[in-house]
Amino acid sequence: MNTKRSPVAVVLGASGFIGSAVADAFVADGYDVRLVGGRSDGRWTDADTLRRTVAGADVVVNFAGKSVNCRYTDANRNAILESRVRTTRALREAIASAENPPRVWLNASTATIYRHAMDRANTESDGEIGSGFSVDVATSWEREFFAGTLPHTRRAALRMAIVVGDGPAARMLLTIARLGLGGPQHDGWCPPHHRYRGIGVRPTGQDRAPWYRTRGRQKFSWVHVDDVVGAIRFIRDDNRLSGPINIASPRPSDNRTLMRTLRRVVGAPVGVPTTRWMLELGMMALRTEPELILKSRWVTPQTLTDAGFTFAHTDLEAALVDVHHGRRAHRSNATERSADVS
Repeated sequence: MNTKRSPVAVVLGASGFIGSAVADAFVADGYDVRLVGGRSDGRWTDADTLRRTVAGADVVVNFAGKSVNCRYTDANRNAILESRVRTTRALREAIASAENPPRVWLNASTATIYRHAMDRANTESDGEIGSGFSVDVATSWEREFFAGTLPHTRRAALRMAIVVGDGPAARMLLTIARLGLGGPQHDGWCPPHHRYRGIGVRPTGQDRAPWYRTRGRQKFSWVHVDDVVGAIRFIRDDNRLSGPINIASPRPSDNRTLMRTLRRVVGAPVGVPTTRWMLELGMMALRTEPELILKSRWVTPQTLTDAGFTFAHTDLEAALVDVHHGRRAHRSNATERSADVS
């Protein structure tokens, strides 16, 4: 009789589109997957239960945290920071006290940790950390993740670029293009506001939101959700990899190219160029922040490529077509199911 047990993976914050994709991939790899939900899951506040959940696991992957696809009101700013730091601390303490801790812990992070860059790409070895709210969230998150000693658990922070898939970022970009606003977005002067001021125990940056004259040339670093899953599998299985790891396509784009590509994908004949003050009004209506498309994110995956990982999706247009067609097929299937029920 075969008594060999299946390896165990704990996926936390698995209700999001990245977490659910990773959980499905681990199941396909033969893992026994334990799922822990978001902040409302009672296991986050029950130290004993969380410790039992991670004990004996081979790998833990954590995506828990409030979505940044919202307006940065004071309440949302605090929730974005607190949800990441608190859950990461709880998980670290559970792993530290577990009798049989996991061999590897992969924790979500963000490529937004790097500065607004128009001159060169940021890699793990020479990237420059930025300042302001989003950066402070990222540095606080990683500081909590790497705190203390976990001698039996390898740790890697997943600095993900904007993920192209059926998630909030891609949905917003496709919506903008369909509405005829798919022209280049020009950063520049905007009415002063304080939503991007620093936060946490070591706040950084200016009190007022910074702006740059980008003329739509700000960089757009992205990664397809399938490559996020592939990279996580690769890091999970390669004991050489630890510390911060950039998960971003080796072929970043820029805003002008992104918006031109989006127009082709959705079939929009025109796209009106927008300036910062116009975007402030539009994003207010969409209940999100213009930082998503105005910050110049120029990030490349040095650690992964040096280790031999190959990205399957390096063409931005093909990646966006894949997502757009997948969403249309999903909506069509949902309509057919609804018709069958009625």
